[in-house]
Amino acid sequence: MTRSWRRAAAAPLLASGFRPFYLLGALYAPLLAVGGIGAFLGIVDLAGSLGPALWHGHEMLFGFATAIVVGTLLTALPSWAGMPELRGPPLAWLTAAWLLGRIAFWAAPWLPPLAVALADLLLWPLLAAVLAPALWRVPNRLYRLLLPILLALVAANLSYHAAVLAGDVPLAQRALHAAVWTLVVLFTLKGGLLTPIFTGNALRELGRGEQARFLMPLEALALLLLLGLAVADLAGAPATATGALAAACALVHGVRVARWRGWRVADQPLLPAMHLGFAWLLIALMLKAAADLGSPVPQAAWLHAFTVGALGMMMLGLMTRVSLRHTGRALAAPAPMRAAAVAMFIAAALRLATTVHGLGPWAMTLAALLWAAAFVVYLVRFGAVLVAPSLPRA
Repeated sequence: MTRSWRRAAAAPLLASGFRPFYLLGALYAPLLAVGGIGAFLGIVDLAGSLGPALWHGHEMLFGFATAIVVGTLLTALPSWAGMPELRGPPLAWLTAAWLLGRIAFWAAPWLPPLAVALADLLLWPLLAAVLAPALWRVPNRLYRLLLPILLALVAANLSYHAAVLAGDVPLAQRALHAAVWTLVVLFTLKGGLLTPIFTGNALRELGRGEQARFLMPLEALALLLLLGLAVADLAGAPATATGALAAACALVHGVRVARWRGWRVADQPLLPAMHLGFAWLLIALMLKAAADLGSPVPQAAWLHAFTVGALGMMMLGLMTRVSLRHTGRALAAPAPMRAAAVAMFIAAALRLATTVHGLGPWAMTLAALLWAAAFVVYLVRFGAVLVAPSLPRA
């Protein structure tokens, strides 16, 4: 290892997983929004072989969302599961794998599809190979549930690229839907662990009560219903069956979320965004039920409620909390990030209204710009923090 490589590997940017991946994810959000708008309007050619909608869907999931999810996992698992933290050269290689995939996708019109696939397929298998041995040694076996989630994302991305190589649009759509359902499961598992714990901590500090008691039967039922809905939807089960499962999911997850009493910490920093993320999840499940049970609601409505509303709000909340907590700063929501959360909420509502009521390209464009603006605000506020050494902790 050369001296310059050692210096680069020891840089603050590679001291923790959230630093490079949050930075790159926040940088990628506006690029993805502008590129996606340009592709939909026919201004630029970023479509590859299967059209701009699938290009946009893949990069939202396996480009942008992947960066934030990987950064969060690599930071949360050492803190919560006691695993060694990934830093230095191994973290640099994972970051390079993400970058290689993005470069390949933007150059897809000029590259062979197989080259794009090989470049893009590197990250999740590498991550699974890095995390699997450590997760298997963690005393709490519940953390092993991450392994099938990681493998499901590997399989979804592999299926997508197989569809591109075969020119099979329906298969590519199913692959992206499988990735969305996998993220829904990850969202409910990990977000459903962190949100009530953070809420309970705030309730105790404020003298407003205790954390909701963990009920394994309720958690297991919520997970099983969600898995059943995902499998039924991907398998093409009758709409009445998936609609009933979605309604049951909305009911059970509604009970689960209500037990956390998020309204009691609505005046506290950082927590409202996480609870609003779960509110959007419930909206997504109800929209899925309505669409499948005969309502004129489009199927895309629940997808946008989850990807823009639920994921967007939760990402902003967690990115802010992690960036403050893991760089030695106080957990106080900066005013710009409160504005970013408002922009994200409006973006989700506008994107949903565009899908349901057909408001037109202007509304979709405005929603995309508001979504991107929320992450630009994060970048302006925390970009320098991510590349600087952490402050000493009290």
